[in-house]
Amino acid sequence: MSTLEGRNGTALLVVDVQNDVVARAHARDEVVGAVAGLVERAREAGVPVVWVRHSDDGLVKGSDGWQLVPELVPAGAEPVVEKEYGDSFEATGLEELLAGLGVGRLVVSGASTDACIRSTIHGAFTRGYDTVLVADAHTTDDASAYGAPPPEQVIAHTNLYWSYQSAPGREAAVVKAAEVDFPAFAAAAAGAAGS
Repeated sequence: MSTLEGRNGTALLVVDVQNDVVARAHARDEVVGAVAGLVERAREAGVPVVWVRHSDDGLVKGSDGWQLVPELVPAGAEPVVEKEYGDSFEATGLEELLAGLGVGRLVVSGASTDACIRSTIHGAFTRGYDTVLVADAHTTDDASAYGAPPPEQVIAHTNLYWSYQSAPGREAAVVKAAEVDFPAFAAAAAGAAGS
């Protein structure tokens, strides 16, 4: 139901699951495991997996910390979008890539919840995408020393407010990784394309 005409496909977006980004993240191994399961299921269903990788002064392109975690390896044909801002769409080719794939629905996972995940889900939604946040497949560091709530509260709050997000012609949702139904998304896209 996205506002992007003729774009009935779904893609899994894996945002910034990089060595330094998740090194001290809350429930790091569980979240990386959930993302890995999503990637495997998306591939099996023929749903595109799009990887996003951040770089900035503290996360230098080409460094070990900038690399995706070893548990998550893009398949040969899967695109990796390089970004320098929180929103994965900002100053990148992500929009053009998704348009070429006919994608109007994004299933979003990765890090960090209170930075690049929030920026990306809002960026996607305002650009017309149906945007599904995977409740147990995003994480963040503990920034409570700087006045932020503990990471589990940041994650819970993001899941809560995104589940109530709404706008004309678009859908927002929060689902657990085990409940993401890639075959249903693919079937719905095929049905919409044939009508």
